[in-house]
Amino acid sequence: MKTFPAQFADLLTPRGRRILEGRDDEACGALLKPGQRFVALGGVIDARKAAACRDALEAALPGTLSPMEDPIPPESILGMTENYEELLPKTVRVSTAMLESRRSRSYAAAERVGLVEMMRSDSFAAFAAAVSGRPLRRKWGIQVLCYGPGDYAGPHNDHHPEDEEARDGYVDMHLTFATPAVAHQWLIYSKKGHFSEMKSVNTLGGITVYRLPFWHYTTPLMARPGRDEDARRWVLLGTFLDAPVQRRKGTAVEPPPVSAASVLLRR
Repeated sequence: MKTFPAQFADLLTPRGRRILEGRDDEACGALLKPGQRFVALGGVIDARKAAACRDALEAALPGTLSPMEDPIPPESILGMTENYEELLPKTVRVSTAMLESRRSRSYAAAERVGLVEMMRSDSFAAFAAAVSGRPLRRKWGIQVLCYGPGDYAGPHNDHHPEDEEARDGYVDMHLTFATPAVAHQWLIYSKKGHFSEMKSVNTLGGITVYRLPFWHYTTPLMARPGRDEDARRWVLLGTFLDAPVQRRKGTAVEPPPVSAASVLLRR
């Protein structure tokens, strides 16, 4: 039975609908504001529908996930030859389902509950375009992440200088569905060159939208006492490349028109 709706828009609250339609001056085009690379949105997905989505993920996907683990390499210490010259590559521990291959078990499980169809829906991309304020390519990547106790993503910037289509920036949108057993997990991100900002990502139906690249990391997920077995944070991830400046009509997901008030807020 498909729990996820065919259109992402059907999960939204009235505020979420206003964002999708370009009628929320605070959220629409938020990532066009100078220096703003990240926005967290609450109250945009219906709480009951979010709980149903979380339960569907819990039932359908755990046995199909693949581990993603890149620990701290020993040479980051043992290979040093000068004091205070340490370099840390991206480290991570999380489980994932790449929803690009129709042959995978995770794809089949996600398709059965309607997840693939929803993440491919026009309104899913349109919401990302509304918050980012930029036209986005119509083909986008989709993925599921599942953080368990101790899972994290170390400091990284998600810059892809060798990729011509992504090197000047792109957009990620995360939908979070945490179980009640999670005590906390935080996103730490940089402002004016320092890891000085933090936001809880232990939400049920929260949405975070990123203008990458920028420096950030996700702290280890901590379970409530005695609840390790049930503590998980599910993340539905969409990755959207900017549409080319020169393009044919209808080949991009366009952001909705912004109001005059919204334009003034960005100055």
